[in-house]
Amino acid sequence: MYTELRSYFDRDIYTNTGIYVGKVVDLLIDVESQSVTGIVANNINRDVFDISGDGIILPYRWVISAADIVLIRDVIRKFERTDLD
Repeated sequence: MYTELRSYFDRDIYTNTGIYVGKVVDLLIDVESQSVTGIVANNINRDVFDISGDGIILPYRWVISAADIVLIRDVIRKFERTDLD
């Protein structure tokens, strides 16, 4: 199946548990293997990712589905901070 890559731009990104992550602004492509390796996202949900910049790169292996929205695995809980005493 072939799809124009630009058709994914400006799509909302959500986790499979319904948490908004951000918007697709670009894709990272490995030219040698001719495959997408990452999703560049902005408008990041600051409650989910503690970042200081404008965007992040999500590994494409996290993607479950890409249609009207991009659905990624809920890996966010793995990165939550824990307070250590």
